[in-house]
Amino acid sequence: MLSPSEHDDRRAGGAHATKAQAPSELRRTLSARHLTMIAVGGSIGTGLFVASGATIAKAGPGGALLGYVLIGIMVYFLMTSLGELAAAMPVSGSFSTYGARYVEDGFGFALGWNYWYNWAVTVAVDLVAAQLVMAYWFPDVPGFYWSALFLAITFGLNAMSARGFGEAEFWFALIKVVAVLGFVAMGVMMLLGIIRGGETGGVANWTVGDAPFAGGFAALIGVAMVVGFSFQGTELIGIAAGESKDPARNLPRAVRQVFWRILLFYVMAILVIGLLIPYTDPHLLRNDVEDISVSPFALIFERAGLLGAASVMNAVVLTSVLSAGNSGMYAATRMLYSLARDGKAPRIFGRISRNGVPLWALLATTVVAALCFFTFIFSPNAVYIWLLNTSGMTGFIAWLGIAISHYRFRRGYVKQGHNLADLPYVSPFFPFGPIFAFVLCLIITLGQNYQAFLQDRIDWGGVVATYIGIPLFLLIWLGYRLTRGSRFVSYRDMRFPDARARSQYLDSALRGEPAAGEAR
Repeated sequence: MLSPSEHDDRRAGGAHATKAQAPSELRRTLSARHLTMIAVGGSIGTGLFVASGATIAKAGPGGALLGYVLIGIMVYFLMTSLGELAAAMPVSGSFSTYGARYVEDGFGFALGWNYWYNWAVTVAVDLVAAQLVMAYWFPDVPGFYWSALFLAITFGLNAMSARGFGEAEFWFALIKVVAVLGFVAMGVMMLLGIIRGGETGGVANWTVGDAPFAGGFAALIGVAMVVGFSFQGTELIGIAAGESKDPARNLPRAVRQVFWRILLFYVMAILVIGLLIPYTDPHLLRNDVEDISVSPFALIFERAGLLGAASVMNAVVLTSVLSAGNSGMYAATRMLYSLARDGKAPRIFGRISRNGVPLWALLATTVVAALCFFTFIFSPNAVYIWLLNTSGMTGFIAWLGIAISHYRFRRGYVKQGHNLADLPYVSPFFPFGPIFAFVLCLIITLGQNYQAFLQDRIDWGGVVATYIGIPLFLLIWLGYRLTRGSRFVSYRDMRFPDARARSQYLDSALRGEPAAGEAR
């Protein structure tokens, strides 16, 4: 899909650009296995390996399991919505582009900058988390040295090429998948009595105290918030769509596979933990990232007699942190590139290096990620919490944007008389899917820190830290509307790729070339 300015750039390049392959757009080098592992790896991290114990302690084994199932279904609906949009229009800055075309131009502008900020700051969060993890082995080494090392590695992986990023993420994700599968297998063997260790688990742990549902509805909402953060990252395949080979086939396949794999990993892992460790176990109440020994995974490995379980889990968590940082750098870079190509960010960020990487956008993202070096002045724990709070809301805003964009895309597509059979992938749950995802995501977003309003004195510091993302998003959106005079896109004015444009595009995608264009 090319904007008018991009068509002019390509014409100006002439035959020389074609012959020398001087890149003007991203290259399509990511395969189906890359897309699948990008989505799987983006959502399996410390939220599962460390914080899952706290969710069980708070809501009981049944409440935690219900929370993961409920949010898993919501994420699946979001993924099917994103799959329909991305298969029809596989562009690198998907959320921004869809929001601008099918909701309102300012909405897409705000959504794009929100998502760039989200992942750029998240990279900084992950680099600080790496300091905390490395302190387990090297407590006397200043943490900012580790951040500098891992920032350089992350930058290098993303500067090579999209395929370099995809390969690194594939292996990062594979390590996490193997760790989860090994954990589930060992837990099942412990439940069956094949491996003996620790207390006798089983259904009896679901009858301890107020189990299986402890804390009632309020605890379930609290767990849903944590679980929602854990699942964030699945939407990365929408960003990677712009560099995917044969996206019309590979994106729907990735959407279908990711749901079952992630739901299997999360639900099975939570079920095993709930059956083997009573929710009243005091270890589950501690979920500090710097203390990996209290991870429920480490606890169960230790009870199975596996020596050095804490070190093993520390290595897995470090892999998760580096994977998240790698994915975050990629997502933020591609979003900033897309904003620049659409005229919504400085043009320099839309330039492509000879190996097909938006290097200037990568450098800008790296500068923001360097916020991790505030640990040279402040404590790593303080910087970690500060950065985490400033980016916490933005991921949910992106999810809301996906649901809204898909709903309006489908309504406009049908109203203009287009045939759904012409779409490469059709979400099977419309309109229930995007509506359900929007409502549940909105509840979680607004309820993230509702306890602050129930106290005798409102914790305004906590409220601001939690909800600052919402007014910032609205200010950016409304500011764009006021300065540019943008208006909501009516259904009759929406533009969709026609069959001819899609055929040309698919031919170029199969050859690994930039998109051939789009009907306007």
